[in-house]
Amino acid sequence: MSTYKDAGVDVKAGEETVERIKPLVRKTFTDGVMTDIGAFGAFFRVDWKAYDDPVMVSSVDGVGTKLKVAFMMDKHDSVGQDLVNHCVNDIAVCGAKPLFFLDYFSTGKLVQDTAYSVISGFAKACQENGCALIGGETAEMPDIYVAGEYDLAGTIVGVVDRANIVDGSTIEDGDVLIGFPSTGLHTNGYSLARHALFSQYDVNDRPDELGGRSVGEALLAIHKSYLDTISKLTSTVDVRGLVHVTGGGIPGNAKRIMPYGLTIDVDYASWERPALFGLIQECGSVPEEDMRQAFNLGIGLIAVVPASDVASIFSSCANDRPIQIGRVITG
Repeated sequence: MSTYKDAGVDVKAGEETVERIKPLVRKTFTDGVMTDIGAFGAFFRVDWKAYDDPVMVSSVDGVGTKLKVAFMMDKHDSVGQDLVNHCVNDIAVCGAKPLFFLDYFSTGKLVQDTAYSVISGFAKACQENGCALIGGETAEMPDIYVAGEYDLAGTIVGVVDRANIVDGSTIEDGDVLIGFPSTGLHTNGYSLARHALFSQYDVNDRPDELGGRSVGEALLAIHKSYLDTISKLTSTVDVRGLVHVTGGGIPGNAKRIMPYGLTIDVDYASWERPALFGLIQECGSVPEEDMRQAFNLGIGLIAVVPASDVASIFSSCANDRPIQIGRVITG
């Protein structure tokens, strides 16, 4: 006789995990949430009266091979925060406010403590961003994953008034690029970073360049949410475009919002590149072109604004450490 558990799926462990996470998830619920977790579908009521012409904005993403570092460090709470913040940023740069988030956690064999830790990260970041963790899926799939490993994905939905959409369509020649610091690699470039760093270091090594942090700790620095920064920007200046610097680096992401005939001129010497990026480049003898294509290099968000608004940004967003990093040009 073969049972489902014999085949590698522990239904009881899955049910117990859901019960454990319910208190965490409920803490994220906002006024719009209409269902508890466990329903077939998650209901959310939007206060449409708060908007003149509401437009829904959605995004889906993952954490990539940053998860490999989490496995090596046996630290699982931060990657959940990474995923939520990444998704929040992707819709926030469109001008949207996040409403709710749904997660997907898949693994070969469910380890309840690991799942709880990951989901606690989801919940923490959702609370910080005013976003409801409205539902998700925990999948146990034997023979698909290496023992002890898992994968994550997340979907976010937000809303913006049509008149407040930020899409780059009004960007002009001569506009200024204002960068805001990242906390590290965020969630991109980890395949190259691991290939370079782990050729010379162990995850627990503490190179002098990292100021006391281990390699693993530096790589697991949490992806920053720019929601508050973006809110300040859009309420004080004419933000013509916003760039979340993810895979593809500054050039690869900036071109996603540039009108036809315009490009960017970035002064890569205008900010101090965090030591982690220098260490990666040194360990892997990585060409500068690849560094610029794979990593954010210390700039996680870029606002494109008229030159006349630059002084206002440096005043109103001083605590966010704005840096003038370049300009828009024809080309």
